Amino acid sequence: MTLFEHDFVAAGAGGRPVDDTGRMLQMMTGYWVTQVVRTAAELRIADHLHPDGATPAEVAEAESLDPDSAFRFLRACASLGLAASADGRRFTGTPLLDTLRSDAPGSLRDLALWGGAESHWLPWGRLADAVRTGAPQTEAALGAPVFDWLAAHPGEAEVFTNAMTAMTRGLAHKLADVIDLRDARVAVDVGGAGGNLVQTLMRRHPGLTGVVLDLPHVAAEAEASAVSMGVADRFTFVGGDFFDEVPPGDVHLLKFVLHDWDDDACVRILRNCRAALRPGGRVLVMELLVDKVGTPGLEPLMDLNMMALSTGRERSLDEFGKLFERAGLTPASTASSGSRVHVLELVPA
Repeated sequence: MTLFEHDFVAAGAGGRPVDDTGRMLQMMTGYWVTQVVRTAAELRIADHLHPDGATPAEVAEAESLDPDSAFRFLRACASLGLAASADGRRFTGTPLLDTLRSDAPGSLRDLALWGGAESHWLPWGRLADAVRTGAPQTEAALGAPVFDWLAAHPGEAEVFTNAMTAMTRGLAHKLADVIDLRDARVAVDVGGAGGNLVQTLMRRHPGLTGVVLDLPHVAAEAEASAVSMGVADRFTFVGGDFFDEVPPGDVHLLKFVLHDWDDDACVRILRNCRAALRPGGRVLVMELLVDKVGTPGLEPLMDLNMMALSTGRERSLDEFGKLFERAGLTPASTASSGSRVHVLELVPA
């Protein structure tokens, strides 16, 4: 029996249990599925199949596709549980595909586009070199560090920003449930991009003023988001670099910032936050926490993502503690947001 005569069930399609060879085949072809999902997002397949379904010819006409290729693609989507067809001619979406609908609350479409984007995809193809050298592979794959490359490619930078905003939008309310603002008057979202987190907090706390510090090219998005959230009169965007300085505030928010950077860079960011805190102020770090070796979960794989793309890494609570001590900060509390993200509250030592 050859490998492809095994009972092979593609990831996500369900079906009968497979043996170790079948499982390994799933792992080996996992990147195929990544690109199917990205393509489904790019071609808005979920939108075209919702709510009444469509034929491949109809999807092809709407997206200017080759009709035969459209059929073959929808057939593959059906094998993955993304679509269904009773007659092999008309396809309907599934609840799984609906997560990619552009109008769905909490849509994952932007994240799917980023997951298969060039700036994300190509460095991962050099993961072995990252493991060999301990260096990120964006320069080798793209010709520049990832954030420099994005700055020079506005289209893909928009994909990245939209993906980060979508991720934050899905988490913001869970984080807001556990973030204690006490008597804070000014919250600064450091590296906050579109500002969804601080703006969600502002909606919950009418007396709170919100600030986003980020690179100037995301200003328009953050300001438009503040208008749509109804908090524009209490919101300010500051274009700048958190390695230089951070605006003053009662609370500094660092969501998925530290995992982008090596230890020395993280300490520099944290020290800038500490220096800008008003009396009685706090720093809130929101990150994944790596558990003991062998614990199943996203965190070790996300750590490899950082290895391939940047100088950053995912860290354990003990590893974060060493950074905080170097930055002159003391942990005050740790709270789970009801997701994989934890909120680490820090105060000046």
